[in-house]
Amino acid sequence: MNKSLTTASLALALGTALSLAAVNAHADDMAKSAAKEKCFGISMKAKNDCKAGAGTTCAGTSHADYQGNAWKNVPAGTCEKTASPTSPTGFGQLKEFNAKGA
Repeated sequence: MNKSLTTASLALALGTALSLAAVNAHADDMAKSAAKEKCFGISMKAKNDCKAGAGTTCAGTSHADYQGNAWKNVPAGTCEKTASPTSPTGFGQLKEFNAKGA
């Protein structure tokens, strides 16, 4: 009886440890996928997530490709690495900007 109780306790402890590890890994994945930032100047015409300047409402209202005051949600840390031909730096911006040639 003592041996089976020890085996059952060991199995329960191992199962608990594996479950906790899986929950922590899932929480880390959720935190990474939830980390987003607004990136201005990378959306195509009518494909923005929100904000496209005065006179517009929200999603899908940008009037031009790479519009400097229209943004898309992107994974955190990727905005300023995404190409934007209208941006002063050639990459997406974390704040709206006046597009080149505008």
